[in-house]
Amino acid sequence: MTRVAAVDCGTNSIRLLVADADPATGELSELDRRMKIVRLGQGVDRTGRLAPEALERTFAACREYAQVIRELGAERIRFVATSASRDAENREEFVRGVVEILGVEPEVITGDQEAEFSFTGATKELMGHDHVAGPYLVVDIGGGSTEFVEGGEGVRAARSVDIGCVRLTERHLVVDGEITDPPTEDQLAAIKGDVDAALDLAEQTVPLTRACRPADGHALVGLAGSVTTVAGIALGLEEYDSSAIHHSRITVDQVREITAKLLGSTHAERAEIPVMHPGRVDVIGAGAVILLSIMERTGAQEVVVSEHDILDGIAWSIA
Repeated sequence: MTRVAAVDCGTNSIRLLVADADPATGELSELDRRMKIVRLGQGVDRTGRLAPEALERTFAACREYAQVIRELGAERIRFVATSASRDAENREEFVRGVVEILGVEPEVITGDQEAEFSFTGATKELMGHDHVAGPYLVVDIGGGSTEFVEGGEGVRAARSVDIGCVRLTERHLVVDGEITDPPTEDQLAAIKGDVDAALDLAEQTVPLTRACRPADGHALVGLAGSVTTVAGIALGLEEYDSSAIHHSRITVDQVREITAKLLGSTHAERAEIPVMHPGRVDVIGAGAVILLSIMERTGAQEVVVSEHDILDGIAWSIA
């Protein structure tokens, strides 16, 4: 057993997993898993820089995580930073702060590396079990980017594209500093146009069109907060329950219905949804559009929702 700590710092959230990993058995025993919405990518699509207040929110979460890591005695730490810090001109300021707090340098990984970690985390426990048969098409819908990974026992094709719930919300729904609530038809058309263009780009590398028809045998596996939130709504949960959401199967009709309701609702109405994290209230509509567009493009009749994702992949990479 090796006790490891994995940190995933994305555009919208920063997450920690401390676990005991046993490479001999392929088991990852979770000791602590937590998430903070810090919106590190606030304004990056527009300014190209990490905002001071976003950096401070992120560093505050890092200080909390450093204490947890010390208390649990993790032997190895790996800190992975994704879309927002890839795009920022002042990412060295972010790097210095993380080193000071956690003692490790954040790895600003490529989109392809991010895709591989997500695939490993999502599918390692599925292989060889009766949960979901491969091959898989894994989609990780983040705040700034979405990763597509196709494979069976290993990755065969991967592509990261710059569509995410935060990026699309800031790009198309913010007018004079305020989020349009609910969005107009023109704004929704602009979001859908960006998503369709990104799917065209992803398809140059990863087979997407009708990839998840029953005859093709690919299982669509969905990761990250937009997907798990839509799943929690579909399941009618009274509070967020990761054990109920993990490996749940949500149909395309359910996703279509939920997306329409989210896009037609106000901030207050979305905030009242029991499984909704406060940090997702304003960006969940764009995230749901991305998920629905993927399902329609691939022909998937359902998405298998996984709570195990890039964090688990990072943990395995250091075990």
